[in-house]
Amino acid sequence: MLKRFVFSLLIGTTALFACNAGGKSDNNASSGPSGTGDKDVGYAIGMFIGSEYKQQGQLSMITVDYDAFTRGFKDALEGNETAITLDQAIPLIQEAINVAVERAGRENREKETQFLEDNGKKAGIQRTPSGVQYEVITQGNGPKPSDTDTVLVNYEGAFIDGTVFDSSYTRGEPTEFSQTEMIPGWTEGLTLMNLGSTYRLFIPSALAFGEEGIPGLVPPNSVLIFKVELLEIITE
Repeated sequence: MLKRFVFSLLIGTTALFACNAGGKSDNNASSGPSGTGDKDVGYAIGMFIGSEYKQQGQLSMITVDYDAFTRGFKDALEGNETAITLDQAIPLIQEAINVAVERAGRENREKETQFLEDNGKKAGIQRTPSGVQYEVITQGNGPKPSDTDTVLVNYEGAFIDGTVFDSSYTRGEPTEFSQTEMIPGWTEGLTLMNLGSTYRLFIPSALAFGEEGIPGLVPPNSVLIFKVELLEIITE
């Protein structure tokens, strides 16, 4: 993962410099939007690197010391003697990733336990034997899907802090899902719903993406909250 990041960063930065060189034969010919010339370019490069870094999943979980980052970047860019070698840097970063992931998983596990305990006491919240909690928002009267059907739904997925990570409402159209390809908590929750129903599902991490999560999208040990509107059952 780290080597892929470095490679993509080099390619992108090379392209950025090439575009800049192609569009400016004289450093003073254009000073950029704020009239600061090299400062604008420097900011653009920093923004590019930060954007790439942010998309690197578990790598982006590391807390960065910006002063140290600047020194390392400057030393490498100018060919100065570096405090460590690149071969030493890779395992150092990997260890930092492991520590960050472990810490996030531990913190999220504590938050998950507390959230499910508190949420389960709220009026209207029901619980399946496996641990999926659910709230009936609108009760339909049609048939229920099986765990092998394909369903057409409108849905919104969020974390316990309210952050929405996926939504068919935002895209403006419902989505088809095969029940056999979904996380266990989703499949179980959908089989409870009659056609025409809207439920809110609270899915424990063990029935979602577990201790691993999805790097860059779902943190480890995350409870997933889905508002689901069952629009159609497509029997297989």
